[in-house]
Amino acid sequence: MQPNAHGRLAGKAALITGAGTGIGEAIAHKFAYEGASVLLNGLPGDPLEEVASDIRAQYPGVRVAVFEGDVARRDTAVACVRAAIDAFGKLDVLVNNAGALPALAELQAYPAEDFEKLVHNNIYSVFHMTRAALPELQKTQGNVVSAGSEAGWNGSPTFTPYGSTKAWIHAFMKGVAGEQGKYGVRANCVCPGPIDTSWTHEETGPMDEQTEETVVLSTALGRRGTTEEVANVYAFLASDEASYVTGALWLVDGATTIVHGLPGSEVPKEIRRPPKGKLRLRFQRASDPAAVPVA
Repeated sequence: MQPNAHGRLAGKAALITGAGTGIGEAIAHKFAYEGASVLLNGLPGDPLEEVASDIRAQYPGVRVAVFEGDVARRDTAVACVRAAIDAFGKLDVLVNNAGALPALAELQAYPAEDFEKLVHNNIYSVFHMTRAALPELQKTQGNVVSAGSEAGWNGSPTFTPYGSTKAWIHAFMKGVAGEQGKYGVRANCVCPGPIDTSWTHEETGPMDEQTEETVVLSTALGRRGTTEEVANVYAFLASDEASYVTGALWLVDGATTIVHGLPGSEVPKEIRRPPKGKLRLRFQRASDPAAVPVA
């Protein structure tokens, strides 16, 4: 599959954190499909090289770079932005996708050390990466798109610490949008609901069987979203088509935030089927044994 020379991100250079698995992998593929050069960031052990290899194979001509490191640390974040400039000569889009969901529990039982992980991975990474990228984004009149959450929109039982970190990101992006508009820089959030990643499966994430069933059936569509469905919204917000969109929180949650009860239990099986999609992904679920290697 050739990259789209006339795609909505053609000619743009993007830096994507948390790009090795899940939604991050889908964003990287979608941006490459739309013609962008992409720098993939993740932690040691993330399959960054594999994702980069898949992108090169599927979209010949797309420029791909990899930077491994914990961008929740200031010096690493600065180095990551510098790596993007060294690779592409500019930076048009920063995607703050890196984050963690280490545990779910009522607050009185929530492990304090897991709260520290949430603050480090979800808040520090967004602060340091955005701060480091802004001077470059001002040069290109670029934009930032960060990972919010429907859990940060309404608040959810057992998700309280996680949702609070996402609510911080929502407010942070609104603040960035308000102060950076004079430089031509936009800032927005994508706020997913239950998405088909390792986080929403009992076998691979923090949810127990009851929580998994509840979060899926609490959607109006009766299913998880796909990582590609989320990546499609990132691509729109990062593109010039969204030139008048800034300071916005875009829910991609199957109506979880507005419905009550479990309406998904009433959705017929044929409507619950997710769209086929266009992207060929390997790491939608980080430990998905059914993942098919790209030929």
